[in-house]
Amino acid sequence: MRVTINEAKNTRDWVNRLFHLCQAEIPSDPYQATIGIDTPLGFSEAFNDLATGLKSVSSIGESDTNPYLYRKTERFLFRHGIKPLSAIKDMIGSQATKGIHTLAKFSPEPYGCGVWTDGYMLTAIEAYPSPCGRSKTIKALRDGYPSLKYGDEEDALTCALIAYLFSQERGQLVAPLEDVPTGEGWIWVPKDALS
Repeated sequence: MRVTINEAKNTRDWVNRLFHLCQAEIPSDPYQATIGIDTPLGFSEAFNDLATGLKSVSSIGESDTNPYLYRKTERFLFRHGIKPLSAIKDMIGSQATKGIHTLAKFSPEPYGCGVWTDGYMLTAIEAYPSPCGRSKTIKALRDGYPSLKYGDEEDALTCALIAYLFSQERGQLVAPLEDVPTGEGWIWVPKDALS
């Protein structure tokens, strides 16, 4: 995957390489692609303020309410029975930086909270496959595909199904709350995955 990112000449070349890696037919031009990326695609506003300007919040709270460790989207999911990982404390910061690097290189324009675009053919969102096991919506979409050999492949398919819902049936997904800073991003999950 790293070679695919580093060697791609432009967004179209990169997306075509992704189709090739997935052994999928490349659509005829022009086409629009929406991808769901399974990693944090931002850091919390509080963490960014602390790291870049030594600005502290008044209280850090417990782990799952700590605004340095978790973005508003993750704290929202905690309140609904989902336990997302933290890019800061759960050792997925490396994955997060790769995801953010990918956005910066191929889809750098924010198009609202939790949505990025290249302004032409690519839309990128943050997807989270773990809670989708309890989603009847995802299960119904998943029924059309054969079993995959590895868990990472299953997660990738789930992220693709979330991207499909985003592009075709966005009302099935939980939209960003009004007070979420655009720079923090949003984890798009099916409404029926919340408890």
